Amino acid sequence: MSDYEHILYDVFDAIATITLNRPDKLNAYITPMGDEAVDAFRKARDDDAVRAIILTGAGRGFCAGVDLDHLKAHQAGGNAAANKGPKLGEEDFLKKLPLELIEFPKPVIAAVNGAAIGVGITMILPCDIRIAAAGVKMGVTFTQLGILPGLGSTHLLPRLVGRAKALELVLTARVILSEEAAEIGLVNRVVPADDLLKEARAMAAMMAEKRPEVLAAAKRVLEYGETHSMEESMRNEERASGELRKARQG
Repeated sequence: MSDYEHILYDVFDAIATITLNRPDKLNAYITPMGDEAVDAFRKARDDDAVRAIILTGAGRGFCAGVDLDHLKAHQAGGNAAANKGPKLGEEDFLKKLPLELIEFPKPVIAAVNGAAIGVGITMILPCDIRIAAAGVKMGVTFTQLGILPGLGSTHLLPRLVGRAKALELVLTARVILSEEAAEIGLVNRVVPADDLLKEARAMAAMMAEKRPEVLAAAKRVLEYGETHSMEESMRNEERASGELRKARQG
């Protein structure tokens, strides 16, 4: 375990687990927790012993959204503790981590163990795989607070669920259950709560068995292929395969 205040970080059998750790607040987001999560992801990225990463939450919640007391303190600008470090909305967790996760060379699995609201949803969208416990509440509830969704979710959410469903979720701020989230493609699968981490670790272990450079290349070509033509994607596949062959020979 590493010495963090608001998250836990553990590496076992080539799998790094990053656990949001404010269980008394349902892991509601504050900027220091975001800073620690960014540091942990970068540590996992740069550690050759880590082959896959799981992001989850401690206790009953995954992340119940931004901590409202923290938000109010930043908006008022009068709370010294809240104003240590970058201003809420300007920290690397919101400005840089989504882009880093899209280009992350290792597989990242979000294991959504409890309520995922607001930033609790947007933080899982750049992950490669999302597994949720049964009956978990999930909501893109930013308009309820009079703010807009961030972390690149306006780009990622329509890609996952389609434009019409993305509009419905954002404009209504409706909270849905994980079962509906699976039906619309917001999460990959739903499993019993007691099996969540076991399922996530089993999937991460399957990925960890593969050559890291191949998984990194696979992520890149899939990202490229989604936004380019068939012909361009085939040329990119050929280039990427050639680079892998050269690296293997070298």
